[in-house]
Order: sequence, then C-alpha cells, then structure tokens
Amino acid sequence: MTLAMFFFACKKNEVPQEVQTLPREQTPALITDSVSTLISDSGVTRYRIEAPQWLIYDKTEPPYQEFPEGIYLEQFDIDLSVQASLKADYAYYDEKAQQWTLRGNVHALNRKGEQFDTPLLKWDQSSHRIYSDTTIHITREKSIIEGVGFDSNEDMSKYTILHPTGVFPIEEE
Repeated sequence: MTLAMFFFACKKNEVPQEVQTLPREQTPALITDSVSTLISDSGVTRYRIEAPQWLIYDKTEPPYQEFPEGIYLEQFDIDLSVQASLKADYAYYDEKAQQWTLRGNVHALNRKGEQFDTPLLKWDQSSHRIYSDTTIHITREKSIIEGVGFDSNEDMSKYTILHPTGVFPIEEE
C-alpha cells in the first residue's frame, strides 16, 4: 500500500513550455492605450489626437505607427476653435515615406464645413496631397457631390473628383 501511495503521490515533473519570443522587428516598441494628446507648433496648440490604441513599430522596415482601433484628430485655430476634424476606424503611418493611410468610415470636415466620407483616404505629407481611388461623398452647404477618385491639397480646400456625380441645385431667375 505504501508503494501505491508513493506511486500516485509522485507526479511527472512538468517541463515548462518554452516562452516564444517574436523577433524585435515584429513587436511594437510602444503600446499606448486610451490616447488623448495635444500637439503644439511654436507654442500654440494646433491639434488634438484621440485613439483607443497607438502602436509604434520602430525596428521594422519601414518603421510605422498604427492605430488599429481608430483615430480622431482635430485641428484648432489660434483661439482653440475646431477648424477641421478627421475620424477613421483604422490608421497607419509610414514614417519613412511620411504617408498616412486611413481606412473604414473615414469622415473629414474641412474649414469650409464640407463633410468628406470615404472608405479609404491617403495623405502624403511630403507632397502635401490627400487622395483616394475609392468612392467619395462630399456634403456641401447647398450640394452633394459623389464620385470615384479624389485628389486634394492638404487642407482639403481645393479638390478634384475624378469621376463625379452629384446633386446640384439650380437657381431659377
């Protein structure tokens, strides 16, 4: 009986499983949750960024930043009034190329109050250009413009719709 108790009391020594580590290039250098930050230029607050999660990959080629759960950005004037805003379900920033890719329910509001809605928007900071090759829906004060393909300057005040359609009111005299 003692032999049976000894046999059952002894457990097979469990060998710990090896901890799997990913290469440094595949892991973010910084993971930040519930981001709310202000960005200033020459001592003046210019932008506010909010995001549920911000990942920075500094050892990848190219290095990039990712906002997998979305991003919200506001631009302020000198009096801290919101001049423009941008919201997307996902954002990716290529640091080397200085290019943003915004995906999923992208909503942008320019200084004129025009609302831009698209599933994909790209922003090339080096050429100061915003563009998309997908559908675009622009709501203006007195008209709605839709189309496929979009090219704009950086503040979205001058833009071209490549294949436009829309509803335009005609004033009768």
